[in-house]
Amino acid sequence: MKRRILISGALLGIIGIILGAFAAHGLKPLLNTEAISTFETGVKYQMYSALFLLIVGGLPLASEKVKSICFYLTVIGILFFSGSIYFLATNTLTSFDFRVIALITPVGGTLLIAAWLVLLVSFIKLKKK
Repeated sequence: MKRRILISGALLGIIGIILGAFAAHGLKPLLNTEAISTFETGVKYQMYSALFLLIVGGLPLASEKVKSICFYLTVIGILFFSGSIYFLATNTLTSFDFRVIALITPVGGTLLIAAWLVLLVSFIKLKKK
C-alpha cells in the first residue's frame, strides 16, 4: 500500500503541474479570468492532495489501515472535487453542460476533509510516551 500511495501522490503532483501550466498557457486565451481562477483552484487542491499522499505514504506513525483509508478518500475526493472543477471551469468550451455534475464537487471536498480527519483521529489515538 505504501508504494501505491507514494506513486499516486507523485502522479497527482505531476498531473497537477501539467494542468496548471495548461491553464496558464493553453486555456488563458480561451477562458475568462473567473474560469481560469476556478481551474487553478482545482489544481491547487490537487497539489495539496498530492503532498498529503506523499506525507501519509511515508509516515511511520500511521497504521496501514489508516493509510489505506486516507488513500482511497483522497484519490476519490480529488477525482470528484478537482475533476468536476476542471470540467465546470471549461464548460464553455464543450457542448456538454457540466453544471449537471456540480453537486459532485462538495462530495469530493467532503471526502478530502474526511481523509484529514481520519489522519487526525489516528494521531489522537497514539499512545503518549
